[in-house]
Amino acid sequence: EKMWISVFLFCLFTLTSADEFNVRAKELMKKHPLIDGHNDLPWQLLKRFHNQLNKVDLNTFNETHTNIPKLKLGHVGGQFWAAFTPCDTQYKDAVRQTLDQIDVIHRMCKKYPETFTFAETSADIRTAFKNKKVASLIGVEGGHSIDSSMATLRLFYSLGVRYMTLTHSCNTPWADCWKVNTGAVEAENNGLSDFGKKIIKEMNHLGMIVDLAHVSVKTMSDALEVSEAPIIFSHSSAYALCKHERNVPDNILKIVKEKKGVVMVNFYNTYVTCSDNANLSDVADHFDYIKNVAGYEAVGFGGDYDGVNRLPTGLEDVSFYPDLVAELLRRNWTDMEVQAALGENLLRVFEAVENVRVRNELLVDDTPISYDKVQNPCRTSYGYSN
Repeated sequence: EKMWISVFLFCLFTLTSADEFNVRAKELMKKHPLIDGHNDLPWQLLKRFHNQLNKVDLNTFNETHTNIPKLKLGHVGGQFWAAFTPCDTQYKDAVRQTLDQIDVIHRMCKKYPETFTFAETSADIRTAFKNKKVASLIGVEGGHSIDSSMATLRLFYSLGVRYMTLTHSCNTPWADCWKVNTGAVEAENNGLSDFGKKIIKEMNHLGMIVDLAHVSVKTMSDALEVSEAPIIFSHSSAYALCKHERNVPDNILKIVKEKKGVVMVNFYNTYVTCSDNANLSDVADHFDYIKNVAGYEAVGFGGDYDGVNRLPTGLEDVSFYPDLVAELLRRNWTDMEVQAALGENLLRVFEAVENVRVRNELLVDDTPISYDKVQNPCRTSYGYSN
């Protein structure tokens, strides 16, 4: 009988402790915005509905990782929505496809104003959170989307784009992607070309965050060296725990710490455990690792929801964020460290990017990429001399 009493008390204590961490997590998330670095819901809207928002209700549609009830249960305070078009659009209609995705994000915010507030600044994120809305920002996923055009980059900024991932899974004429490190793709630029470095400087000038998810290690180091403002990895994990080339190696993590950037941890099983299976604890291991190597100021959330097909047990959709936060608390993360990872780290980066913009607002480099780098049957040569 004493044994059963002991078992009962142990179970009761365990459940009480678990509840305590979840309560603490949700209290922190009510006070400090969780800002996720990357969500591909707009891509799902394109694939499933051809961006016809009248054909879907995000209050009731339940076939994606993300909908309005799930966002509320997950206490999501800010979200970078990905304006993504695949690599096979490069040299074809990448710019138009990306504009379609920028447009659908704007229209999504207008259709659900009770839930979403479009945000263009760090101050907008804080205001939206105070108003209990999901601050909605745009990140262009892949430098091929600008078709090697500074003008397109500037126009994307004017449409509200606040970060650009320098590559997706293909090289651009000015930057090498992560596949270079696997040997599947040959390096074309040895990281960033001279024009690629000008792209970084122009992003600094605009006040657009540089995102290094998807790029080669050499591109990472080049961008970290060139950028005057801190950078982010919007959805990447720790290479030491899962040796996938989409993840961030230790030597880069140390530079991220020095440059005051943020690595926003990806939940895709393949990047978490390098296998088809993972669980919430495995994801928390990446948070712990990045914190240990680069400091708690370098950690963030970058779930990659609706962009991947395998997610960890316990993190099946965006409603599960509080459980991950509770796990960090269970692992003795302090409230200050958790609130930093939730969103303060990203906000610090964003504010620094905005400050660099103010300092450099009169500096513009209009030099185009050389025509031989971009010549193809779909491109004319107007403006280039013979």
